[in-house]
Amino acid sequence: MRLYSFIVIFFFSLCAFAQQEVAETKVVDSLYREDQFYLNFTYNNLQKLKGLNQNKFSSGFCIGFLRDMPINKSRTFSFATGLGYSLNIYNSNLYVYKSQASNGVSDNNYELLSQDIYYDKNKLSLHYIDLPIEIRWRASTPESHKFWRVYTGFKLSYLIGDRYKFVNDVQTNIYKKNPDLNKLQYGCYMAAGWNTWNFYAYYGLNPIFKSGEIDGEKIKMSTFNVGLQFYIL
Repeated sequence: MRLYSFIVIFFFSLCAFAQQEVAETKVVDSLYREDQFYLNFTYNNLQKLKGLNQNKFSSGFCIGFLRDMPINKSRTFSFATGLGYSLNIYNSNLYVYKSQASNGVSDNNYELLSQDIYYDKNKLSLHYIDLPIEIRWRASTPESHKFWRVYTGFKLSYLIGDRYKFVNDVQTNIYKKNPDLNKLQYGCYMAAGWNTWNFYAYYGLNPIFKSGEIDGEKIKMSTFNVGLQFYIL
């Protein structure tokens, strides 16, 4: 939570400084590039798993850089590609526990907890490095940084860290480096809005888990994230 607060304060301070600098200099740049740094906050909704219930708020956070490459003279159309980091948190009734196999290897097991089972926390946290590429349309001009925009893209994400935590009255279980998780995630997204406020949506095209079963059924669980995206420079 402290990391979230620091990043938000830093981002909006940078944004205010940049806007003040532009206002003071009033330089018209006909070869401008737009929206090269981004930040978003989302609600994460898990899909395609029957019996799954999400509890509490499943949040997402993403920050990164996109190189803007205009393709027309007025610079209202462009391509962009870059690099980012994202953290996705899922609070649900998907329970993970380990059992000892006959060969001594510890296996992950999965279960959907019923509503009458008490637990304080059941959370999966996933950290990714993102490679986004997008097509951009905007109603921008060299004189104004306030305009309408519609950006659509495709994002490839590589899992660099994972952490599962379960807490109830009698135990606290923490598991990391789950081999059943998909290392590679990909999906489509869109950001659209006016000036500072932009609606953001991402739909994952492949499952979060590459293996793992519940009652003999594969965990074909994907994500749909919606929220707000902010841009600077």
